Amino acid sequence: MNAFIALLRKDLVLYFSNRRSVIMSIAAPILIAAFFGSLFGGGSSKPANIPVAITDLDHSELSVKIVATMRADSALTVSDANEAEALAQVKAGTLRAAATLPAGFGANAGRAMFGVAEKPVIVLNYDPSQSMVLPLVRGLLAQHVMENVSQSVFGTSSPLLKDMREQVTANAQLPAARRDELVAMFDSIARVQAAGGAASAPGAAAAAGAASVASTPNGGAFSVPFATREVEASAGTEIHYNSYSHSFAGMGVQFILLMGADMSAGLLTMRRLGLWKRLHAAPLSRSKLLGSRIASTALIAALGKTPEATRGLAILATLLLVMLGGAWVPSFIFPQWLQTASLFVPTRWAIDGLDAMTWRGLGLDAAVLPVLVMLGFTVVFGALAIARFDWEE
Repeated sequence: MNAFIALLRKDLVLYFSNRRSVIMSIAAPILIAAFFGSLFGGGSSKPANIPVAITDLDHSELSVKIVATMRADSALTVSDANEAEALAQVKAGTLRAAATLPAGFGANAGRAMFGVAEKPVIVLNYDPSQSMVLPLVRGLLAQHVMENVSQSVFGTSSPLLKDMREQVTANAQLPAARRDELVAMFDSIARVQAAGGAASAPGAAAAAGAASVASTPNGGAFSVPFATREVEASAGTEIHYNSYSHSFAGMGVQFILLMGADMSAGLLTMRRLGLWKRLHAAPLSRSKLLGSRIASTALIAALGKTPEATRGLAILATLLLVMLGGAWVPSFIFPQWLQTASLFVPTRWAIDGLDAMTWRGLGLDAAVLPVLVMLGFTVVFGALAIARFDWEE
């Protein structure tokens, strides 16, 4: 029993004597828990600013107001672009969605609410990987359009109701009873507008809702004054989003890092066994010796000092890199500040580049920037590894 206790004590003393290894084994689970807790903690914070583009082909007073209110929405980051530019940015993953307000939108939207005009169609091109963002963008678009169309229709300065009253009065095809009901409805709204002044829009809308039992000229009740055509923005009609492609990119990067971590620990094991000194004594330059190991993440070996500490440090570094790079969960889920910070992580560029080459179906030019950025990281990390490596230990 004494021998058992002595052996157990020896192993514990060796383990806790390596402070770096102990710190890594404690820090890794804490950091992982904190990372996912911050993403999925269910807090009341508003969603991050979602980058979208609005193309206004109408340039009416109504469409300008819709763009302005969407631009003021804290949940959106709205940019102006023509249809081709906006579509290209959505395909590349720079924008989450791009909406196009068609010509004639301002003239037809209000009448479409009463069913006396065809609904204008808003085209919504969206990144097919943004399944969580699309409903939010769709809902915000509908909210801002409905608010502005309602104000346009029921505002005191709106000529729409007067024009529609005249059209109904002159429409001989409507039954007399139906025509009288509709005229009474428009007169009721006009009285509410006159009585309420600047604040009449909500009251007029309520009066219209109460009078909607009279039905609209086409026989139906009030309806949404526009239609939406949602289109996946991919490189071709035959190319669709494939979640397996993103998983392949993320897991591929993760296991490349793990392979490098294992080779780093192997380098320190060579030094512990005296093999490194033998190689150092051979007629080989330092650049050849260490250069052959830089591809094996010699930086972690330089920081870890021992195989045990190196493994802990490598695991922690790998987990942080794959988390921040978007390997486990797509980076668009991150808060806005973290999305920006992740651009300083090499794995983010690796995963974005692989996504561009797989399911996005983009050309080779889309991989040039990620490759250049990762080569820059390689130069920096390689220089740091050489500077930090202890040649004599």
